[in-house]
Amino acid sequence: MFDFLDGYDVLGAFWKTIQLTFFSAVGSLIWGTLLAAMRVSPVPLMRGFGTVYVNVVRNIPLSVIIVFTSLGLADVFSVTMGAGGDVATLAFRLSVLGLTAYTSAFVCEAVRSGINTVHLGQAEAARAIGLNFFQVLTLIVLPQAFRAVIGPLANVLIALTKNTTVAAAIGVAEAAYLMKKMIENEAQTILIGLVFAFGFVVLTLPMGLFLNWLGKRLAVKR
Repeated sequence: MFDFLDGYDVLGAFWKTIQLTFFSAVGSLIWGTLLAAMRVSPVPLMRGFGTVYVNVVRNIPLSVIIVFTSLGLADVFSVTMGAGGDVATLAFRLSVLGLTAYTSAFVCEAVRSGINTVHLGQAEAARAIGLNFFQVLTLIVLPQAFRAVIGPLANVLIALTKNTTVAAAIGVAEAAYLMKKMIENEAQTILIGLVFAFGFVVLTLPMGLFLNWLGKRLAVKR
């Protein structure tokens, strides 16, 4: 029944999807947190940059961003991302860059919503004992904010996992790229679709359930 899978590295394609998700998630969490810090910063220039970045990037289709990283950064500006002449590695790293740039806007808003749940009096008390903005943010506000937004961040991570399929547009050999190749060469279109749909469910469902459980367990009691 599944003989059509012979000769295709389905597990390898999903492993590439997992790698894309992992590296993009780490990059998005770091850059998104920095953007959130900018958006609540007392410095107007930083607040303006964070606001403009989030509002602009959220309203650009991910496919446009991914294609721009390839045609714009790689082809026009000759950005190599340390890949040398390895085209596959360059496409992978450019995809991670594009996914990070896009997803970090949503991470920023999730983290900022968590920051808003922290009572203002805590920040004022911290400043009263001499802590600066960076210390208040990292020692008082962000630890509580992250505990409050594990659930929303889980949704962003699930969306990121599904968004990795856009990387096929620039030739990254992840799951969607292999599915397209198989559909072009095999007749079992429905079965191919079901196999890859099941693969994404296996990736996202346990992750979502675990992170939502973790969010409830670590939720700040107020």
